[in-house]
Amino acid sequence: MHIRKLTGGLVAALAVTFSLMGGQATAAPAAAQDRAAAARVVTYDAGGSAEFRSAVDRGAAIWNESVDAVELRPVAAGQRANIQVLADNGWPRALTTSLGNGTVWIGRQAVNEGHDTIRISSHELGHILGLPDRKPGPCTSLMSGSSAGTSCKNPYPNAAEKAEVEGYFGGAFARTAGSVPLNTMIVD
Repeated sequence: MHIRKLTGGLVAALAVTFSLMGGQATAAPAAAQDRAAAARVVTYDAGGSAEFRSAVDRGAAIWNESVDAVELRPVAAGQRANIQVLADNGWPRALTTSLGNGTVWIGRQAVNEGHDTIRISSHELGHILGLPDRKPGPCTSLMSGSSAGTSCKNPYPNAAEKAEVEGYFGGAFARTAGSVPLNTMIVD
């Protein structure tokens, strides 16, 4: 929401500035403004996430509530997803192949030890969105992962984590994710 408002405000401010300077002010076409303000869509396939399907969907929704520059959507039938989400008996982990692309495993071992499934999902999706582990860390840091303990149920990224993802996906000014090594398994 912040980037969309900022883009629209910037266009308006430039139009006013040019008119005050005596130049000809023209508004950008609405379609161009919409494209500039649109979030990058990253699709996910939770078909292999078994009993964690609702936790995966909630983790994606949390990211959608938290940032504007990227939107996580379930993949449409017949299309290839950017993120494959699977369940297995191991520990949760993510393999990021490029920013916004990779595989997430929601491991039953952490769930059996008492870790929250929505926090796990949101945390692992955070890796795909470019965030590294930040361990040890407090419960207020989503990327502190399991180091916050089993009593931590917070599935929301903090302000710094949100800003980092916004920076990675923020349109023309976006930078590449430098914190998370690509093609490296991140085991939480």
